[in-house]
Amino acid sequence: MRSVEFYRTESNRCPVEQFLDSLPDKHAQKVAWVLRLVERLERVPKQYLKKLVGTDQIWEIRAHIGGSSYRFLGFFDGPVILILTSAFSKKQQKTPVREIELAEARRQDYLHRRPQP
Repeated sequence: MRSVEFYRTESNRCPVEQFLDSLPDKHAQKVAWVLRLVERLERVPKQYLKKLVGTDQIWEIRAHIGGSSYRFLGFFDGPVILILTSAFSKKQQKTPVREIELAEARRQDYLHRRPQP
């Protein structure tokens, strides 16, 4: 099993929570369902979780409801903790470069501020 956690900025702001709060209730419920799948399934289907091509460490969670597609970018901290750094509505085929760069910058920030074992 995995644990899905949300990245927090140094000022304790949580971009993923803010995004989820902006979604209509039915869409947020579908996203929550997908997040539970990612946590509970040993082998998550690629339609829900996949590593982004061209990145070293960034993974993408995908949720679809009706005509809307949502993406959550993040990275693994160890083998079972997935830290989600950002979320957005996907309106085009390719993931925007700026979203990938933001996820990578937040990964570096997280790793820099993380307490060392």
